[in-house]
Amino acid sequence: MEIVINLMGGLALFLYGMQMMSGGLEAAAGDRMKSILEKLTTNRFVGILLGCVVTMIIQSSSATTVMVVGFVNAQMMTLRQAVWVIMGANIGTTITGQLIALDIGAIAPLIAFLGVAMVLFLKGETKRQIGEIIAGLGILFLGMNMMSSAMVPLRHSDAFINMVSSFSNPLIGILVGAGFTALIQSSSASVGVMQALALSGIVDLHTAVYVLFGQNIGTCITAVLASIGASREAKQTTIIHLSFNIIGTIIFTLICMSTPLTDWVISWTPTNAPKQIANMHTLFNVCTTILLIPFGYKLADFAEKILPSEPEKKKDGLLYLQPLPKSNKLIGANAINVYQVSDEIIHMMDVAYENVQDASKQLISYSSDRCDLILDREKQVNKLNEAISEYITTAISTPNINANVSQALGAFYLSLVHLERISDYSVNISKQAQKQAENKLSTKDLDMILHMSEMTMHSKDYIYDLDAIKQNTKKLHSLIHLWRKEQIEEIKDNAMDSETGIMMSRVFNDFLRINDHAEDIAEQFDSIEINLHENEIEQEPVPAQ
Repeated sequence: MEIVINLMGGLALFLYGMQMMSGGLEAAAGDRMKSILEKLTTNRFVGILLGCVVTMIIQSSSATTVMVVGFVNAQMMTLRQAVWVIMGANIGTTITGQLIALDIGAIAPLIAFLGVAMVLFLKGETKRQIGEIIAGLGILFLGMNMMSSAMVPLRHSDAFINMVSSFSNPLIGILVGAGFTALIQSSSASVGVMQALALSGIVDLHTAVYVLFGQNIGTCITAVLASIGASREAKQTTIIHLSFNIIGTIIFTLICMSTPLTDWVISWTPTNAPKQIANMHTLFNVCTTILLIPFGYKLADFAEKILPSEPEKKKDGLLYLQPLPKSNKLIGANAINVYQVSDEIIHMMDVAYENVQDASKQLISYSSDRCDLILDREKQVNKLNEAISEYITTAISTPNINANVSQALGAFYLSLVHLERISDYSVNISKQAQKQAENKLSTKDLDMILHMSEMTMHSKDYIYDLDAIKQNTKKLHSLIHLWRKEQIEEIKDNAMDSETGIMMSRVFNDFLRINDHAEDIAEQFDSIEINLHENEIEQEPVPAQ
């Protein structure tokens, strides 16, 4: 019983250390993940390197793959870009085994102490996040040492040794490796357990080799679970991950059964059993990656054939807002949240300003059909406001949220009210136009409306330039002030009836309010410290007038 308790405790520390490392990376770089991925996944070799490096940092190919599933689900990464990151993740996960074989665990307490000291005593958020990654690494190896110590008594258990000896059967070994890894959702941890058994003298590479291959299949379960409820493209990503490891397992199982590959790997480090397991694990993933690089796009085609993509659907005016993958291993949630919310904010802005444009047209030439369109868009804006608000409320409570991301989501949340009010004022303008549908406006009044409309639409183009939008709003306030004076004179001279004067005064107010709300949105966007321009409206800014 004591063996089981110590083994479970060591495994818990191992997995917690990996979770700490993932959390530290998420907090340190989560908001920059999208730009990093876009720059580095355009080339297959650089994409493989990226997947390898990220996995080396967090010591978990499962976490990297779940991140990729999340990015594909949010349409931040294409399926063909995902192929290379997944291949790199499979190479990066072998680093854990190599570090264990080097017996770096001997200094694990020092590593853990250094990381905790950085978290507790260093100033600066980034330094503390790096400290969290280092502390996680130390705790990971403390757990590994605990597992190794717990297994020492098992070398004297005939029942356990007889059970382990059955692993040399390829089918049993693969099933055991896949099942155990699927249970704990970490190939690094399950490989570490095999190394602990090898260090205790219970298994050798001949016994462990097929279990090792099965562990590469079992690690896919995390991504499979994360893709439940996600898009078809996200599920296709898990098919690629599974295909990669199944193909590699078939190839290496046949090679080990028909050639002395296992003896050859043992000969590299004949006195170091944990190193032999680490070397076979590395050889498996590196060779499988090299073999499949020419067929990367074929893997994507195969996934699309097995699970065809569905046509894009728009529901209630929403574009994406895909839920985050259901996994506690998810890194990149910060990047997904910022990308999806900013994309939806822009979509909501487009809809609101379509109403502004159509409301201006109503004043010039009223149409009941156009009025219906404006009311439909107003309902769409309200639904977007509700859906995005709910998403932000959930996203802002994400664990390890980056400070910049938290600030950005807060700014987006405050912007929603202003966008919703812009659409409301457009409806008001349309109602005013309906009241005056029978009255013909003068050429001068029509010119005023056209001018106000143009300047108001400029505010959308200036949404990322606070100085420009302030200048535009100030000029509109000055012009409306002059127009009001002219109207008073026209009413005095009976050149304008009172009803038209009241209608124009209300329209002036509505246009001013729209521009004021646009300026408030620009102030929110100006406060955001991360780059949003990659999701900017695709219109050239109109020069300030």
